[in-house]
Amino acid sequence: MIVHTLRFAFKEGTTPEQQDRVLALMRRTASVESVSFAAVGQSLGDPAEGLTHAYCVGIEDLTAVERYMYDPVHLAGDEEILPHLARISIGPDLSDDMTPDLGARLMALHERKAAAHPEWAAQLAPLVEMRIA
Repeated sequence: MIVHTLRFAFKEGTTPEQQDRVLALMRRTASVESVSFAAVGQSLGDPAEGLTHAYCVGIEDLTAVERYMYDPVHLAGDEEILPHLARISIGPDLSDDMTPDLGARLMALHERKAAAHPEWAAQLAPLVEMRIA
């Protein structure tokens, strides 16, 4: 199992209704077939970090991660979600799979998706602090 986590903050001026819509879209993404379990809601981390919300999904293996990354629901959701976010902290992810290069393989999947979807990568890049593993 690979557990993918992210914490995030909304852009200043994002209305409560827009925040609710973003969280609903994230829950929709978290319900795709490749996801085994999920939680979307408030971040319980250090408030001084300014990351107010969190998203966590459990995905069975690398094959399922790849399906998740390219799922049309996920791709469509990001188009509506990302414009409302000020900052995203991805990871560190965790896994019960003890394959030594698992983190590097996950990062390679991300890099392939970024190359295949440059507009998505460009939208994501200024928001993200990434710690895959």
